[in-house]
Amino acid sequence: MAGNGTNDRRGNLPPLSLHVPEPNFRPGDAVDFSHIGVTEPGAQPRPDEACEAAETHPLCNDLIRVLGDDDKAHGPWDPKLDPDTLRRMLQAMATTRAFDERMFRGQRQGKTSFYMKCTGEEATSISASMALADDDMVFPSYRQQGILIQRGYPLVEMINQIYSNAGDKLKGRQLPIMYCSREHGFYTISGNLATQLPQAVGYSMASAIKGDTRIAATWVGDGSTAEGDFHAACTFASVYRAPVILNVVNNQWAISSFSGFAGAENATFAARAIGYGIAGLRVDGNDALACYAAERWAANRARANAGPTLIEFFSYRAEGHSTSDDPSGYRSAQEREEWPLGDPVMRLKKHLIALGEWDEDRQEEMDRKAAEAVKAATKEAEKLGTLGHGMHQPFETMFEDVYEEMPWHLREQCEQSLREKEIKFGKGDPK
Repeated sequence: MAGNGTNDRRGNLPPLSLHVPEPNFRPGDAVDFSHIGVTEPGAQPRPDEACEAAETHPLCNDLIRVLGDDDKAHGPWDPKLDPDTLRRMLQAMATTRAFDERMFRGQRQGKTSFYMKCTGEEATSISASMALADDDMVFPSYRQQGILIQRGYPLVEMINQIYSNAGDKLKGRQLPIMYCSREHGFYTISGNLATQLPQAVGYSMASAIKGDTRIAATWVGDGSTAEGDFHAACTFASVYRAPVILNVVNNQWAISSFSGFAGAENATFAARAIGYGIAGLRVDGNDALACYAAERWAANRARANAGPTLIEFFSYRAEGHSTSDDPSGYRSAQEREEWPLGDPVMRLKKHLIALGEWDEDRQEEMDRKAAEAVKAATKEAEKLGTLGHGMHQPFETMFEDVYEEMPWHLREQCEQSLREKEIKFGKGDPK
């Protein structure tokens, strides 16, 4: 009887329904970005770097911008960079874009299996990394190739890794584009998304324990904020006030799924800082000056032992997720042209021109030299082989770099493999 009564009462309730996020536009749809709140450049306050975290929380729902439609810098977030610094920033962006174009073409030619471009997101890595000290440790995701280029890592070494050739310092053990350089403070990229977040927090905690001065910064995409590692990292960063910067690049799309599946319909990604009690900033990710200013603010805060900062770079992924992805299958072809925050390279170029420190002819020359430098590095790397044309790492290297001292069973396997190789090519005694 009780059960029947319960069922009767439930009969008066509306049925439950499950919400499944849907993007605003699908292939063939007209694009309307009017729902995006594009704020007035220079209108956002700049709190003191050592302020209480709560003072930054209104900025988690705002959008920090510096460059206006007049191509000039506005407001308290203007980092007031000198023209030479701006030109170096533009140079790194031009080189990164040229690198992406050449490597994308190389993948289509079968020289590598895989590549990921960062077109439209260059400022989130290049401008931000320029705001850090050269020896600060960065824990990147797979779309931060601009950091290595900005820090002076040789292009030919990057291409060797992409081609997995005989010159690949990672010995063919990593997927293409998953670089590593201890000398440039660039931690190994992992295909297991979001693992770099707790690693960055742990590094920064260790740095604090040792009384060092180096901080850590890490980058993650909007989709990866749904991983458990993101929340574990935020918890540790908050509890121990770790000197770390958590950069979330919200480019609107993961691979074939939009940011709503990571929670973007309900709150900004910067607003996640509020629940953890850490500082948070939401930044125009296509504004090179705003990206620099926010990262420098967070770096100064970390060095002052005032705690971590979560930065959301609000940007747009102009092309496919990777060479394995066709965005025309899930988003409108008009989105790139209609994106209201423009292109970061064009905006920085126009800013330098507005300052009287640049012109179209010099930009054309910069782009030409960048393309030539990438082409020359590519040809140098191809002398050591490409994915489909031999000259790879010797197979016996698979036994190396795992243990400090190779254990006996691996040594035996390695020696046996070498003997079999000699026999196969007629250089050894079958016995």
